[in-house]
Amino acid sequence: MSRGFVKEEDQEEPPFIPPRAALPIGVVNYVTPKGFDLLQLEKNELEEQRKNLDKVNETEYRRNAAVIDGKMKLLNERLRSAKIIDLKQQPKDEVRFGAQVKFLLEDKTQYLQIVGVDEANLKEQKIAFIAPLARVLNGLKAGESSEFSLGNKTKKVQILAIKYAK
Repeated sequence: MSRGFVKEEDQEEPPFIPPRAALPIGVVNYVTPKGFDLLQLEKNELEEQRKNLDKVNETEYRRNAAVIDGKMKLLNERLRSAKIIDLKQQPKDEVRFGAQVKFLLEDKTQYLQIVGVDEANLKEQKIAFIAPLARVLNGLKAGESSEFSLGNKTKKVQILAIKYAK
């Protein structure tokens, strides 16, 4: 059928659904127990938003519902693939997934926790386990050091302390 015979309001563009944090193909979706709880909370919030959509304007309702449904689909994929890591089972003397690490990077003391990709947030000092720095720290013990490359610069990183959340 020619586009000339289609109503203008029927020519809606599909809504943009923002992608979730990148998780490389084939990489296990590790999450902390808190990270899993946050994903569940997000799901509950999306379900509540969907339930409370304003149905007065059908076009707006359809568009908003499509956005929520798209987000929900991506979120459900993450929930299905989540592998919760029990932080109590992690080796206490070694940096592994979930570790809260105090380290020295070029004479500056820093703190971070290694978490899942959906939980990562630099403002909260949480980095994804797939981040380059997390990969360098992984497996190190207190007192050990390694080199960390940032572009063409190499910096020394030394572990000062390791702990796991209760």
